[in-house]
Amino acid sequence: MLDMLGGGVLGSVIGGAFRLIPEFLKALDRKNERQHELSMFERQCKLEEQRSAQKLSEIGAAREVAIDTSAMSALESAIYQQTEMVKASGRGFVAALSASVRPVVTYWVLALWTFIHTWYAYAALSAGGSPEVVFNQMMSADFAALVAGTLNYWFLDRTLAKRGL
Repeated sequence: MLDMLGGGVLGSVIGGAFRLIPEFLKALDRKNERQHELSMFERQCKLEEQRSAQKLSEIGAAREVAIDTSAMSALESAIYQQTEMVKASGRGFVAALSASVRPVVTYWVLALWTFIHTWYAYAALSAGGSPEVVFNQMMSADFAALVAGTLNYWFLDRTLAKRGL
């Protein structure tokens, strides 16, 4: 009788264990599924963060374009108003003085930059700097923008304006 009782109990325990194994595997699978969902959620959050950063940079770029457009419009308006003022004043001293402002300022700025660059080159070469290094440092983006802007205004802009472009 003990044999039957032991065999029945042992069979029940083994049967119960085999019934619990699928439940255990399901719980383990749910755990892995939750980890996967958490990983996907984190990746989604990173993607949304990148999208929002990109959208903010687009908004910033659009704002800069609007500001630049407004500044160019204001500059154009100022030039137009100055032209109208000169036309209204006639052909006297005021017109000649007004017409000489831009060339004089251009010459002054270019002379100032030339003096600064000459002094910088002299000082750097006197300190033992390599001519190549000195030249590369002098030709900065600011200097290139100044020269390009001046040349564009005095040559390209006027040439295009004469052709009606």
